Amino acid sequence: MTDFDMLVIGSGPGGQKAAIAAAKLGRRVAVVDRPDMVGGVSLHTGTVPSKTLREAVLYLTGLTQRDLYGQSYRLKEEITVADLTARTRHVVGREVDVVRNQLSRNRVALFSGTGRFTDDHTVAVTDASGREQLLTGRHIVIATGTRPARPASVEFDERTVMDSDSVLSMERVPRSMVIVGAGVIGIEYASMFAALGSKVTVVEQRDGMLDFCDVEIVEALRYRLRDLAVTFRFGETVAAVERHERGTLTVLESGKKIPADAVMYSAGRQGVTEGLDLARAGLTADRRGRIAVDEHYRTAVPHIYAVGDVVGFPALAATSMEQGRSAAYHACEEPVNPIHDLQPIGIYSIPEISFIGRTEDQLTDAKVPFEVGVSRYRELARGQIVGDGHGMLKLLVSPHDRRLLGVHCFGTGATELIHIGQAVMGCGGTVDYLVDAVFNYPTFAESYKVAALDATNRMREVDHLGD
Repeated sequence: MTDFDMLVIGSGPGGQKAAIAAAKLGRRVAVVDRPDMVGGVSLHTGTVPSKTLREAVLYLTGLTQRDLYGQSYRLKEEITVADLTARTRHVVGREVDVVRNQLSRNRVALFSGTGRFTDDHTVAVTDASGREQLLTGRHIVIATGTRPARPASVEFDERTVMDSDSVLSMERVPRSMVIVGAGVIGIEYASMFAALGSKVTVVEQRDGMLDFCDVEIVEALRYRLRDLAVTFRFGETVAAVERHERGTLTVLESGKKIPADAVMYSAGRQGVTEGLDLARAGLTADRRGRIAVDEHYRTAVPHIYAVGDVVGFPALAATSMEQGRSAAYHACEEPVNPIHDLQPIGIYSIPEISFIGRTEDQLTDAKVPFEVGVSRYRELARGQIVGDGHGMLKLLVSPHDRRLLGVHCFGTGATELIHIGQAVMGCGGTVDYLVDAVFNYPTFAESYKVAALDATNRMREVDHLGD
């Protein structure tokens, strides 16, 4: 059978969820992807392996336990790449099995190979042996994801000059490293290699990092990274990267030269669309390989949808999943609520950052009054137990209706902790709910109550002065 109700190109988070959602609605569905990429970039070179690598780093270095057992504490003195990748291979292998099983039990046909359009309803699938097969779909979903963007002026060798894909297969842990780009991926890897003991230098042409995050939270992260001996070169542009027998030399336009064992570029992402023959389907992509879509994730051709990183911001696995489900429901004429504007952002640096809602700067620019409530991990029993005295939770509260305007967290478990704030905000709750709620003790969740009490006490002071 080669004729389907829905044909999905790509099996990452967005494509997988689109396929399963349509299959559960009784449609005939097929997914096209390379046999070595089932689960997509997210599973093989992106989200899952990088976060697994982070867990391996934290475990083997004993970094989070040093406040308790001393700064020299390490679980393993000499950490090799094999130590780090063993855990990654195990997790990725298990997750690939999970994806294959989910597609199989929902009777989604999986075609191995690369797909390209021959017309707006037909996709030619070429397998590893070069054999081509034509598949047709009433609806088609493009979920091909992205790959790291590579500046044309840089010669990558996958050994000393790498991107965020090839860094996962490096031969050894570098003693020193230059990371070009202080975006999310660059900062995540900077913190991981710094924790491993590498001397890391981050080069960023902008004046700061993570400018979409709360300023106080970013400053706390920068302080912790400097504590791990990370050097920041903001306002600097790389002029050239020279490869030498003993390593690399990064030359900045300002004239500075930075020697290092390795260089990793984190220069944004490029949509994987060049091999799709989009023009045959009546579609185009921008210079970054991204495809424009409407609120239902329809492209310029109404029966063709695009989801996930290939459509651009926010380019997160979590949002890609919802985009895939939403697109499938719309294609199947099933009612579906639009994706909520309140979406959590998680940055898996060491320590991690997560937030939802607006920042102090955004509220100030919009002239929206707010009060701040802060809880610090060092004041929580749980923080003392796990050895994290640096984390914090910040609530931004409206003094008019007492609703939460933003929640910002830094430290252990931040990406999990943020969902409490998300639930309260999504349900229209107020800071008073957090004040009156009973939280398990000792937990990091208790930080919500502490921060809520701090905010309400501040608002009470203002009210008393006003009286």
